[in-house]
Amino acid sequence: MNHRERARELALEYLRRGSFPEWFEALYASSGGNADLIPWADGRPNPCLVEWMTEPGPPAPGSRALVVACGLGDDAEFLAARGLEVTAFDLSPSAIAWCRRRFPDTRVDYLAADLLDPPPQWRRRFSLVFEAYTLQSLPPDMLERAVARIADFVATDGRLLVVTRAREENEAGDGPPWPLTRAALHAFVAEGLREVDFRDFLDRREDPPVRRFLALYERCGGG
Repeated sequence: MNHRERARELALEYLRRGSFPEWFEALYASSGGNADLIPWADGRPNPCLVEWMTEPGPPAPGSRALVVACGLGDDAEFLAARGLEVTAFDLSPSAIAWCRRRFPDTRVDYLAADLLDPPPQWRRRFSLVFEAYTLQSLPPDMLERAVARIADFVATDGRLLVVTRAREENEAGDGPPWPLTRAALHAFVAEGLREVDFRDFLDRREDPPVRRFLALYERCGGG
């Protein structure tokens, strides 16, 4: 059994127990500090984020950024190196402790927190919110609440960048992970954000290639 199969079986076990969110902590805690056992830990920032930050109009240095479900911290450290004031959180305390060990001199504010019950002071606080692969890791019955919480982190005139596995409406969505449809992502618009960019692409960095969506949203002034 490879590391992806092991992680999926662990997630399904906790899903059957009715305690699904606990599987994230179980995975990190049982890894023994071996990042090879964390399927999404590549030891580098998300390539989609890196490319997007080279495009016109990146967040200005000093802007507040939030990394959702930060894992081992590579995305957060990348944004901090670009001069942003970064908060990064994960449901797993073991993941957060791992981040702090990896980056002992970090400027990132790492916190253990629950996406579905976040600190109230995060409401509409961040100029950039980055979410990659978190929504696809949640069962469909948790998706609506997760979208609402993520949207609420975005400040007025702030932006939300989302990267996820993708599927058509008529394709099976068995998971984990549960690839998202475009309609599922449109829920961010229902939460008061405006879609300003949407990309449907085949990520050939994966073997085999993976279909992904990259979506950018903003909260307009007064929204």
